[in-house]
Amino acid sequence: MAEELDITRIPEHIAIIMDGNGRWAMERNKPRSFGHQAGVETVRKITAECTRLGVKNLTLYTFSTENWNRPTDEVTALMGLVFTSLEDEIFMKNNVRFQVIGDIKRLPVEVQQRLQETMEHTAKNDAMTMTIALSYSARWEITEATKQIAQKVGKGEIKLEEITEDTISKYLCTNFMADPDLLIRTGGEYRISNYLLWQLAYSELYFCDTYWPDFDEKDLYKAIVDYQGRQRRFGKTEKQIETEQEQK
Repeated sequence: MAEELDITRIPEHIAIIMDGNGRWAMERNKPRSFGHQAGVETVRKITAECTRLGVKNLTLYTFSTENWNRPTDEVTALMGLVFTSLEDEIFMKNNVRFQVIGDIKRLPVEVQQRLQETMEHTAKNDAMTMTIALSYSARWEITEATKQIAQKVGKGEIKLEEITEDTISKYLCTNFMADPDLLIRTGGEYRISNYLLWQLAYSELYFCDTYWPDFDEKDLYKAIVDYQGRQRRFGKTEKQIETEQEQK
């Protein structure tokens, strides 16, 4: 699939729902935590390849606010995995800046500290930004943004009539990045699971059956080639898009 890629049309921002770790492990008669560990290796591979291709933002759905309802032993294992997998090599070797979005205050203190240290250490890297959505849900994010805007209105710092889509985007966790061009979900499910609901308004969606631990560079190429075969119209007609392209 690599030869089919148009390197001039690589999506600038790819968001991924990394699904299927648990099922991958269970099919091998292993605990679910074994699948999450295998999934970390996939993160390393895909991060390196996205950087090589020229992707500017890679955003990974790592742990949702709903995931706090999972069995305690699995949550504990996931928190430990987050702590141990934040290795400098993956970021410094590939010149990748690390960011995190979500309700971080709910995380164990040592995990919060590790996240902060990694963000500070990689702050000057500029090849790509890899963001993990951790203790995150889009409804939580939009609710928090609404609260902040309401406080500003209450204090007279923002007028009600001044609130626009840009205002809302400014108060979202993702205000430092452009909206995703492409969303990939692995694992065979066809939903977006409370992930980046505002930001995905005009993203191209790609679903595949491959479990995340088995997702490799070839699977990434397939998703990008599929994306490159689509026409992104953003509400316009096909003829309008073609005319705009001819005028460039």
